[in-house]
Amino acid sequence: MAAPPLPADSARRVLRTEAEAVAFLADNLPEDFPAVVEAILAVPGRVIVSGIGKSGHIGRKVAATLASTGTPAYFVHAGEASHGDLGVISRGDICILISNSGETSELSDLIYHTRRFSIPMVAVTSNPDSTLARAAEHRLLLPKLPEACPIGMAPTTSTTLALALGDALAVALMEQRGFLPDDFGVFHPGGQLGAQMRQVSELMHSGAALPVLDHTADMREVLLTMTSKGFGIAVLTREGRLHGVITDGDLRRNMDALMTAAPARIANPRPVAVAPDTLAAEALALLNARKISVLLVVDAQERPIGVVHMHDFLRAGVM
Repeated sequence: MAAPPLPADSARRVLRTEAEAVAFLADNLPEDFPAVVEAILAVPGRVIVSGIGKSGHIGRKVAATLASTGTPAYFVHAGEASHGDLGVISRGDICILISNSGETSELSDLIYHTRRFSIPMVAVTSNPDSTLARAAEHRLLLPKLPEACPIGMAPTTSTTLALALGDALAVALMEQRGFLPDDFGVFHPGGQLGAQMRQVSELMHSGAALPVLDHTADMREVLLTMTSKGFGIAVLTREGRLHGVITDGDLRRNMDALMTAAPARIANPRPVAVAPDTLAAEALALLNARKISVLLVVDAQERPIGVVHMHDFLRAGVM
């Protein structure tokens, strides 16, 4: 009996096999792909995705990716569909049914349900002559390529193709909808990703917490404001608009004649400032790049409306 290949050799063979399959799919995109995008954009309801076994696992991921990128989607387990979950699917929805063979018996009730109630259906399969493909309005046909496993039976290449096609569909829809980073943050409010997608306006201190003074204030007022507000800066305004910012560093650089110095003369007239809709991740990157710990937030008229500290980003989970 021949010795088995080295694990690393097996891994490389599998990855190359699947990578070549995805590249082939990119060059031979299913003919119905543009029509499927248009059909999904046209329905007022949700995209219902279903499958069984490995196709079911792929279907869950496809539905999750669609939902998180602006296309309302829901996964229905093919086995549970026949026991009440068909009620989830209604007119106005569109169904994507995944089966490599196209002859998965568990999908039969779903196929019948979509036909009975005239619900548009998309088949993801490698068999154009299958029951699933013949019943569907749209067919996303996967190429019949060798599985990556040595016996050619374990779903490997076929599931990778289905997953990659699902990602391609989600991104195409995302771009057609004009889905923006702000929209992405709405669907990802939890965890580090959600924190990074939050806007500065959600983290900033405003109102009475702002260390704001008129540009005519004296140095005593500046020192009291910096001490009481606790941000290490004083913001000077003129007729409500930003006039300059004084930092702890500015105080140290002018220590010799500090109490007699005019605050407006030692203030930085062009401090680092951001708009309130700046993403938290972008603001934190700016803090790190400028090696500062506090960021001023101004509105479109250059009026100070908030201040955000490095610690605010850390508390929010922005890394």
